[in-house]
Amino acid sequence: MSKVETVLVGGVFTITLADEANRNALSIQLLTELLAAIDRADTDDEIRVVVLTNRGHIFCAGADLRERLDPEVSGSTVDMATVFGRIRRSPKPFVGRIAGHAVAGGLGLAAALDISIAIEEAKFGFTEVRIGVAPAIISVICLPKMSRADAAAAFLQGNRFLAPEAARLGLINDSVPAAELDARVDRVVADLLLGAPGALAASKQLLTKVPSMEFDPALEWAADISARLFAGPEGREGMAAYLEKRPPAWAPPDQGPDE
Repeated sequence: MSKVETVLVGGVFTITLADEANRNALSIQLLTELLAAIDRADTDDEIRVVVLTNRGHIFCAGADLRERLDPEVSGSTVDMATVFGRIRRSPKPFVGRIAGHAVAGGLGLAAALDISIAIEEAKFGFTEVRIGVAPAIISVICLPKMSRADAAAAFLQGNRFLAPEAARLGLINDSVPAAELDARVDRVVADLLLGAPGALAASKQLLTKVPSMEFDPALEWAADISARLFAGPEGREGMAAYLEKRPPAWAPPDQGPDE
């Protein structure tokens, strides 16, 4: 039985973690199917935006501990690090519709997405120390988003906290009442569909690469990207559309010109 479900409607590719019985834990099968979905997102030009969500009241419980204790499967090369890297390097924007609790690796997955919105009652937590391990892989995703003091308290104490606190820590973007989740995610998706695909991909590159670069090399690299975008077909179409007060070619057909 599939542990990840996908559907594509109007350029929006929704990936649903659907292993509710196993709390959407990151088993080898779930990770393999999730990577296959990311492969499709990266290569299908019809896909403009990816939404990652969950079935059930748990978004993701982190690693599948039963598998981790099984010597026959614990050495698999399919792991969280691969998924996190693929999401960060994907040219497509990933939106999290976090409709449940997200702890340990599940918190890392929520934080790895470009924009994540969670229901207010969702609980988050770096709970690894309480089972004798550390939040090692997810630290690469989460530490750049957090102050050192907040990270120390969260990593070392291992407490769970609600979604508004996760947003304050910078791990997700926002939290909303459950009844407002779909509307909030839909607004984010609508905004993303107004962006040119190539420009969105370039913006993700900037977010990933510039913070780790020295100032002068960063300016040189970013200037090259800027020149290529302004001279490219999307840039020329976007500028022409703005001056002609019409929507650009990539905008949804019912979208009026951007003010």
